[in-house]
Amino acid sequence: MDANANPEAVQVKRMTRVLVKTAATLGRGDACYLVNAYYAMQRQRESAEAQLRRAAASRPHETIAWVIEQDRVVEKQIKRALDEWSDTVPAARWAKGIIGVGPMIAASLAAHIDISRCRTVGQIWRFAGYDPTLKWARGTKCPWNRHLKRVCWLAGESFVKTSGHENGFYGRLYLARKRVEQEHNEAGQFAGQAREKLERFKIGSDTDARKWYEQGKLPPAQIHARAKRWAVKLFLAHYHHVAWVAATGTEPPKPYVITILGHDGFIVPPNFPEVQ
Repeated sequence: MDANANPEAVQVKRMTRVLVKTAATLGRGDACYLVNAYYAMQRQRESAEAQLRRAAASRPHETIAWVIEQDRVVEKQIKRALDEWSDTVPAARWAKGIIGVGPMIAASLAAHIDISRCRTVGQIWRFAGYDPTLKWARGTKCPWNRHLKRVCWLAGESFVKTSGHENGFYGRLYLARKRVEQEHNEAGQFAGQAREKLERFKIGSDTDARKWYEQGKLPPAQIHARAKRWAVKLFLAHYHHVAWVAATGTEPPKPYVITILGHDGFIVPPNFPEVQ
């Protein structure tokens, strides 16, 4: 049949339940391919939709609308497959039980993190670009996994969005950490960092950011980013803990002390070990 004569005949074929079930046998490398394909497809579709919205106030041409709808279908099918696969990974199952962490974030962590090569969570932080000592020099290979770093950024955004949820464990900790950061900022504890910003970067004299730096303080946006980064690092520490216990049956080496609300100590992963 001529596809042009009947566009409806060329709909994307959805996965059968049997095919979805076979996704449980995916290797980690295969899952990694699907994760990267999903996010690449999603970014391309969202970019196309944004361009269409800017180009015309009216509805897009029916051909364009059809293509976008097919992309959505494929994304959903990949997500179904990865949800099935991530159920075979104990740490991913645990992650999916966290408010703000969906199947794609959980599957992405499981696909990109090889726990057998990560004895400490510091290795995961470094791999995800959360080691401040790592610098990416121009003309050199990126020293961290850019795909994993983006997934961690998405997790952080999700924790912020769910910070008002009564069971939002990491969202509530983000808010608590933000209050601590704000107190430190007001007390002038970041004056050195503010001074360094003024010395190293050209910051417009009429910007709000410069006004904060000149007071020896960090702008609110940076306080927000610091708190969000802290929450994500704690989440990764907990992911490592669950994954290590599942893989070895032993407790992992503790990360360096994480401070919260003025108290030092180990924050126990939520819903663990019950999820096992």
